[in-house]
Amino acid sequence: MSDFKSILTRYWGYSDFRPLQEEIIQSVDKGNDTLGLMPTGGGKSITFQVYSLAKPGICLVITPLISLMKDQVENLSKKGIKALAIHSGLSQQEIKIAFDKASWGDYKFLYLSPERINTERFKEHLTNMDINLITVDEAHCISQWGFDFRPSYRKITELRKLLPDVPVLALTATATREVEKDIQKQLAFKKEHILRKSFFRENLIYIVREREDKLNYLLQSVKRAKGTGIVYVRSRRLTKEISEFLRRNQISADYYHAGLSSLNRERKQDDWKSEKTRVIVATNAFGMGIDKANVRFVIHYGPADSPEAYFQEAGRAGRDGKKAYAVLIYGQSDILALKKNVEKSFPEIQVIKNVYQALCNTFQMAVGYGKNQTKDFNLGNFASKYKMQIQAIYSSIKILQREGYLELTEESDNPSRVTFVVGRDELYKFQVANSSFDGFTKLLLRSYSGLFSDYVPINEEVLAKRAGLSLEVVYRFLNHLNAHKIIHYIPRKNTPYIYFPKERIDISRLKISKEHYADRKSDYQKRIDAMIHYSTQKLKCRSQVLLHYFGEDESVRCGKCDVCLERNELSLSKLEFDQLAEDIKKSLAEASTFEELIMKLKGKEDLKIKVIRWLMDNGKIVRRIDNKLEWKRNPETNGSKTE
Repeated sequence: MSDFKSILTRYWGYSDFRPLQEEIIQSVDKGNDTLGLMPTGGGKSITFQVYSLAKPGICLVITPLISLMKDQVENLSKKGIKALAIHSGLSQQEIKIAFDKASWGDYKFLYLSPERINTERFKEHLTNMDINLITVDEAHCISQWGFDFRPSYRKITELRKLLPDVPVLALTATATREVEKDIQKQLAFKKEHILRKSFFRENLIYIVREREDKLNYLLQSVKRAKGTGIVYVRSRRLTKEISEFLRRNQISADYYHAGLSSLNRERKQDDWKSEKTRVIVATNAFGMGIDKANVRFVIHYGPADSPEAYFQEAGRAGRDGKKAYAVLIYGQSDILALKKNVEKSFPEIQVIKNVYQALCNTFQMAVGYGKNQTKDFNLGNFASKYKMQIQAIYSSIKILQREGYLELTEESDNPSRVTFVVGRDELYKFQVANSSFDGFTKLLLRSYSGLFSDYVPINEEVLAKRAGLSLEVVYRFLNHLNAHKIIHYIPRKNTPYIYFPKERIDISRLKISKEHYADRKSDYQKRIDAMIHYSTQKLKCRSQVLLHYFGEDESVRCGKCDVCLERNELSLSKLEFDQLAEDIKKSLAEASTFEELIMKLKGKEDLKIKVIRWLMDNGKIVRRIDNKLEWKRNPETNGSKTE
C-alpha cells in the first residue's frame, strides 16, 4: 500500500480513492502545478490533505469561505491533525498567535483568507514556515471571468515569487473553459496542467417544471420525495413563508438565511443535519461548509442567476452516490424577474460612488487612511441609515470589490472567545482580592482548557446553565474580567465584514473601469440567458445542457431527466430521434402543412407523426395563421444538432 493510500485509510477509513483524487495527488507529488476540476461532493479536500500529511511541512490553503475553513479545521482536529484558520474576523492578537503557531508549532494545515496574503505579518512569518503545498480552493475566484471574482486572489502570484519551488494545486467545482485557462495564467502555472473529472452526475436526476401555482407543486414534490432536502428561494421573506406553509401541511421544515443570529443558524443547521428537520428552506447562504451526503432532493423555487450557482447548489443532492433529484420550478414571472436582475445588479456609476463614500463615512475613515482595516458591516442598518435599496448597495459593493477597493466577507459566524492575559499567580491574587468572581473564574477554568495559551471558543449559555445564573449575569462577569484585564473576551459576532485593502481615496479619483462594469454586465447577461435557456428549453437532455455550458461537448443523454423521459416514450434512440428531427428541420426550410411535411419525410409514418407532434408540443415547430408549420428559430442555441 502506498503512503498516500495508508494515510487515506488511517484518517478517513477508505480503502481506495475516488476517481481523480489519486491522479491529482500524484501530479502534485511530481512537482506539477495542477488544476483539479471536480464536481461538488467529489472529495476535493482529500487531495491536498492526504498529500500534505505524507510530506514534512505545512500546507497553505487559501479560501474565501470562512465557514468552510472552520468546518475543515474542526474535522481535521477530530482526526488528531493540527490545523489553523486565519481570516479577517479574528482580532489582531488572535492572528498573531495563530501565525506564531504556524511558524513554530507542528501544524499541518494553515487555512488563510485571500486578503491576509498581502499583510506584512504574513510575509514576516512566511520565512519561518516550511510550506509543502499551496492550495487554492474555489480557484474560479482568481479569474475575472469567474462568477465570484476576488481581486485579493491575484496576490497569490506574489506568493509564488516568495515560494518558487512549492507546487500549486488549484481546485474548483465550477469553471468554464475560459475560466480554466485564466486560472492557470493568473496563478503563473509553469505549464498548463488540468486534471478534469466530468461534471456528469449519474445519480442526479434533473427535472424542470413550468408552473404558475408553484407553491402547490412544491408541496406535492416534497410529499412524493423521500429523505431530507433543501428548497432554495430568492429572498429571506420567502424562506419563512414557505417553511411555514410546509409545516401547515405536516412537513417538518425550517428556514435559513444570513440575517439570522449565529446561534439560530447553527441550531437550524444541526437540526437539519441530524434529521430532526426534514426540509430546510433557504437562500443561497445555506450550503457552503455543510457536509451532508444523504440529501435526497434539492428544489429551486425559481431559477438561480447563473448555471454555475445552479450546478453548485443542485449538486448538494446525492453526494453519497445514491439516486437524488434536482428540481427547478419556475413561472413566467421568474423569467421576467431574472431578466430585470441584470439592470439591478449594475447600478449607475454615481450610485456605486455614493455607496463607497457612505461606507467610508460610516467607518469614519479619512482620505488616505483605512488600508488593511476590517470593519463589521450590517447591510440592513446601512441601508436604513442612508435610505438606499439593499440590492443597489450589495451590487455596488460587488463592483467595488472587482475594482479592488474593498472586499465583503458574507459569512459571519464567529463564536465568543476568551483567553487569560495574566499568569496563574496574578490570577490567584485577583481571586483573593475579588472573592465574588472566584467561583465564576474557577468555572471558566473547569469548563475550558488552554485558556492561558490561546483564545478558546466559549458558550455563554452553557456557562449560565452550569453556574445556575442568568445569561445577563454571565455577560456581566465576562465583561468585568475583561475590563480588569484578567481575560480578553471577544463576544460572538453576527455581522459580515468589509475589508479595505487600500486607503480611502477621494470620490473624484474613484474609477469604475469598462472591464469591471460594461464587460461584466455583458458577461452576466450571458449567464442569465444560459440559465433561462436551461429552464425553458425542452429539446435537449438537461444534463447535456449544463455540461455543454462547462465545455463538455461529447456528453451523452442521461436518460433520466424530464426531457429524456418524455423522449424515451417515443421508442426512438438518440441517433434516430436526432436524425429525424434534423430531416424535419430541413424540410421546414419552407413552411408546409402537416400532410405535406409527412409526405416529404422518409421512414415509418407513425414515427414521423410522433416526432412532429413532440416537436410541436415542445415549441420547436409552430403552426402559423395559415395553418402551415414552420421551424421556430431560437437565437439561444447550445450546440444541439436540432436547434
